[in-house]
Amino acid sequence: MRAYSVDLRWKIVEAVRRGMSKAQAARTFGVGISSIKRYVNMAQDGESLVPKKAPGKERKLDRGATRLLEEDLHRRPEATHRQRAKLLFELLGVQVSESTVCRVLKRLGYTRKKDQWVPANGTSG
Repeated sequence: MRAYSVDLRWKIVEAVRRGMSKAQAARTFGVGISSIKRYVNMAQDGESLVPKKAPGKERKLDRGATRLLEEDLHRRPEATHRQRAKLLFELLGVQVSESTVCRVLKRLGYTRKKDQWVPANGTSG
């Protein structure tokens, strides 16, 4: 789920400041009561209402590494995930597992069809 916009957050805070109850604001704006309380408290403490970065691990492979992996896929379609992981380590110094390579290729839309990698839409690459 995407974060609520800063504009909406300010509208909520202003509505509560003008006297609307937090429960009523939650119903009016279609936002959870916990979010209402958090936004109001943030505003009272002088904090920014800009959404914070979503939690979770950052991906080990950035766009450049992903592009390199895709190029390697076209250059060496018969290479194994282990070989591709080794290539990434040798060229970029990034150590990833075979599972990570598999997930990245899947995210790119490639599926393994008999010794050939093809985009999921069925056209050969």
